[in-house]
Amino acid sequence: MRILVTYPLTTGRLVLRTQTDWEEDIEPIHSNAEGATFEVAFEAATIAVKPCLQDGDSLTWSAGPDYVITRWDPDPHIYPLFHAPVRGQVSDVQRIDDETGTHTIRIYYPPGYEENTLRRFPVIYMQDGRNLFFPQEAFSGEEWEVDETMDRLDDMNAIRKAIVIGVAPEDRMREYTWPGSEAYSRFMVNTLKPLMDSQLRTRPGPESTVVMGSSLGAVAAFRLAWHHPEHFGKAACLSSTFGHQNDLFEDIARSVHRPVQFYLDSGWPQDNYNDTNAMRDLLVARGWRLGIDLMHFSFPDAIHNERAWAGRLHLPFQFLLGRAWSASRGEL
Repeated sequence: MRILVTYPLTTGRLVLRTQTDWEEDIEPIHSNAEGATFEVAFEAATIAVKPCLQDGDSLTWSAGPDYVITRWDPDPHIYPLFHAPVRGQVSDVQRIDDETGTHTIRIYYPPGYEENTLRRFPVIYMQDGRNLFFPQEAFSGEEWEVDETMDRLDDMNAIRKAIVIGVAPEDRMREYTWPGSEAYSRFMVNTLKPLMDSQLRTRPGPESTVVMGSSLGAVAAFRLAWHHPEHFGKAACLSSTFGHQNDLFEDIARSVHRPVQFYLDSGWPQDNYNDTNAMRDLLVARGWRLGIDLMHFSFPDAIHNERAWAGRLHLPFQFLLGRAWSASRGEL
């Protein structure tokens, strides 16, 4: 198998070490200033590998856990880090003003964002941004642990690294329900997304842009993807208040299929369980396919709070940005 290693070389050269013999350098079959390609033989179903930076007599191993690649890996492409922390970083609060009002955001930068500048990233726009990263900001002191979950999934090599933008509303009830949701959608489409795409190394297409939320924020996320699939091609909606101050059921029932992937979930017996099941069935009736462009889970006894959402956050991340899922949809 050929393994592509992408890294901006300013000095030295790339070699590869593998579990077959951790002391032996595998030389590239092709290399340039942006990386190298290696040919690796498999003796089992998987192989652990480590890119290394050779500079004179100095050998620097890539940071973080081994990369474990399967014999049938659909995307044997590695973006190593050698000097950066192996944990992502969360920005300070940034204020954004436009004609719709004032919003604040925090940005999660994945590990190595500043070091491996050849990589561009999918983006997840998450609602209720104060609840995502820090307990001192979050409702009832319970955060979603977004950065910890992203870092853990990265350690597992389970998902494509992504930028996460947590968006805090000025007035949650007004912006996440009709008719105020129209102004909020304009802010997201006309102001925030163009600004982020201009400032960050994003993959701006809808196939690489996720919008996500819980409760009323989940409905706001659903509406954004439903009405703007040319910008937001994926939506994760946890414990959604479908039917509360919105006309989504009626809108979807009279509309044609749209190129959006949806993740839906809820707890049982409360937590908007029945309405979430109704939305699942409506989407299936309108052409969505479970396991392909629609995923749905129900969680026994799960309640409507940040701790419950934090515990299952890894599922929408894996469905919408998982390496295997993305490869099966031709998105890598």
